[in-house]
Amino acid sequence: MSDFKVYYDEIEDILYLGKEGEEHEALELAPGIMLELDEERKLIGIEFFKASLLFRDIIKPLVKRLDAA
Repeated sequence: MSDFKVYYDEIEDILYLGKEGEEHEALELAPGIMLELDEERKLIGIEFFKASLLFRDIIKPLVKRLDAA
Protein backbone atom coordinates (compact mmCIF):
# COMPACT_ATOMS: atom_id res chain seq x y z
CA MET A 1 0.00 0.00 0.00
CA SER A 2 2.98 2.31 -0.31
CA ASP A 3 1.51 3.94 -3.43
CA PHE A 4 -1.65 4.94 -1.54
CA LYS A 5 -2.01 8.56 -0.43
CA VAL A 6 -4.06 9.88 2.47
CA TYR A 7 -6.59 12.69 2.11
CA TYR A 8 -8.92 14.12 4.73
CA ASP A 9 -11.90 16.32 3.98
CA GLU A 10 -12.64 18.25 7.18
CA ILE A 11 -15.92 19.66 5.89
CA GLU A 12 -17.38 16.27 4.92
CA ASP A 13 -15.41 14.41 7.63
CA ILE A 14 -14.18 11.77 5.18
CA LEU A 15 -10.80 10.07 5.39
CA TYR A 16 -9.72 8.69 2.01
CA LEU A 17 -6.82 6.38 1.19
CA GLY A 18 -6.35 6.09 -2.54
CA LYS A 19 -4.06 5.65 -5.48
CA GLU A 20 -4.18 6.34 -9.20
CA GLY A 21 -6.94 4.59 -11.07
CA GLU A 22 -10.47 4.93 -12.29
CA GLU A 23 -13.22 3.71 -9.99
CA HIS A 24 -15.33 1.05 -11.64
CA GLU A 25 -17.13 -0.33 -8.60
CA ALA A 26 -17.76 0.65 -4.98
CA LEU A 27 -18.52 -1.83 -2.22
CA GLU A 28 -19.74 -1.08 1.28
CA LEU A 29 -17.47 -3.02 3.61
CA ALA A 30 -19.34 -1.84 6.72
CA PRO A 31 -21.58 1.14 7.49
CA GLY A 32 -19.52 4.21 6.62
CA ILE A 33 -16.63 2.29 5.01
CA MET A 34 -16.49 2.04 1.23
CA LEU A 35 -14.00 0.18 -0.96
CA GLU A 36 -13.31 1.45 -4.46
CA LEU A 37 -12.24 -1.05 -7.12
CA ASP A 38 -10.91 -0.58 -10.63
CA GLU A 39 -12.02 -2.50 -13.72
CA GLU A 40 -9.88 -5.49 -12.72
CA ARG A 41 -11.46 -5.42 -9.22
CA LYS A 42 -8.18 -4.26 -7.66
CA LEU A 43 -8.41 -1.96 -4.67
CA ILE A 44 -7.74 1.69 -5.52
CA GLY A 45 -9.40 3.45 -2.59
CA ILE A 46 -10.97 3.24 0.85
CA GLU A 47 -13.33 5.90 2.20
CA PHE A 48 -14.15 6.29 5.88
CA PHE A 49 -17.21 8.45 6.51
CA LYS A 50 -17.57 10.19 9.89
CA ALA A 51 -13.84 9.69 10.23
CA SER A 52 -13.49 11.90 13.28
CA LEU A 53 -15.67 9.44 15.21
CA LEU A 54 -13.84 6.36 13.94
CA PHE A 55 -10.34 7.79 14.36
CA ARG A 56 -10.83 10.45 17.03
CA ASP A 57 -7.36 9.92 18.51
CA ILE A 58 -5.49 10.32 15.23
CA ILE A 59 -7.49 12.70 12.99
CA LYS A 60 -6.20 15.95 14.50
CA PRO A 61 -2.50 14.90 14.36
CA LEU A 62 -3.09 13.56 10.84
CA VAL A 63 -4.60 16.86 9.67
CA LYS A 64 -1.60 18.71 11.09
CA ARG A 65 0.78 16.40 9.21
CA LEU A 66 -1.17 16.78 5.96
CA ASP A 67 -1.25 20.57 6.29
CA ALA A 68 2.52 20.62 6.86
CA ALA A 69 3.22 18.44 3.78
